[in-house]
Amino acid sequence: MPRPILATVHTQALRHNLSRARAAAPDARVWAVVKANAYGHGIARTFESLRGADGFALLDLDEAKALRDLGWRGPILLLEGVFEQRDLELCSRLDLWHTVHCEQQIDMLSQHKTNVPQRVFLKMNSGMNRLGFAPHSYRSAWTRLNALPQVDEISLMAHFSDADGGKGIAQQMKVFQQYTQDLPGERSLSNSAAILRHGGGAEVRADWVRAGIALYGSAPDFGQHDAVDWGLQPAMSLSTKIIGTQDLVAGDSVGYGSCFMAEGAMRIGVAACGYADGYPRLCPTGTPILVNGVRTRTLGRVSMDMLGVDLTPLQRAGVSAGFGSEVTLWGRARNGAVLSIDEVAHSAGTIGYELMCALAARVPVSAD
Repeated sequence: MPRPILATVHTQALRHNLSRARAAAPDARVWAVVKANAYGHGIARTFESLRGADGFALLDLDEAKALRDLGWRGPILLLEGVFEQRDLELCSRLDLWHTVHCEQQIDMLSQHKTNVPQRVFLKMNSGMNRLGFAPHSYRSAWTRLNALPQVDEISLMAHFSDADGGKGIAQQMKVFQQYTQDLPGERSLSNSAAILRHGGGAEVRADWVRAGIALYGSAPDFGQHDAVDWGLQPAMSLSTKIIGTQDLVAGDSVGYGSCFMAEGAMRIGVAACGYADGYPRLCPTGTPILVNGVRTRTLGRVSMDMLGVDLTPLQRAGVSAGFGSEVTLWGRARNGAVLSIDEVAHSAGTIGYELMCALAARVPVSAD
């Protein structure tokens, strides 16, 4: 039989989370952000659940083509725009909308030969200092684009750097509004954090919101809120089984480097999952995990293919935990218990996004 590790994508959870994004941003159209192969969930596996969105946003031309091949005829937005001149030919052929964030992309458009003008999203750097035109250059970039016969409608776009934290969005909103005043075109500003935390403001929702991590059931501001607070459901569960047990006495250690030592007699399980599967090696002893739906902890250092699990809480609960017992690394156990991916990520000093995207190719994935 194959190794027992499995990632399961929950299609109904995706539908639910999309509805939550819509409810948090009434009157706005919703981009379903499916970059990085739908945050590791798989574009083909998530498409039917997310096709209720108004459009799909991503980075990769091959992923855009995959969406068209799946039958999507609505808007597709390239969030980083094109990278070279010939990319515009594919934009024309696949009817892709694309972001313009620098003068070089305007140069490419000016040289593009097409009979069908293209829809572009002009990006402002309103404080993120990643991509986009500086506010004082934004209007001149709009003017230059507007003069091109290759360009149809120009939408206005920015990205919040602190929508998930205490700094908030007020300053970036002020900058965006100041430098786009009187410019025509639809607006798109809000990521998941802004949708959930600030979507009550019509100017924040604008015309389009970009729902990313919220679709996949992770809280964009974990630490202040969790997925349950936002009414989100986990869209991925990573599960495996106990493939061995050990009975320890005081002084026995677990794993490489003897990072954990037993203080007394205890029973541990060995789960078939390690950092080669995408589970973070940085997860220390105490990282939450579920065995047969009962919450317990990891023990010792995560190995390439295995990790140690404390079975003490299961014995106290009167639950048998031996060879073949279900282990839930994150997501939903068979008994309905949920372990948030955000908790696991927090233990590793990272965020749920990274764990989703880092799922290894050797892990089989199914959809329910």
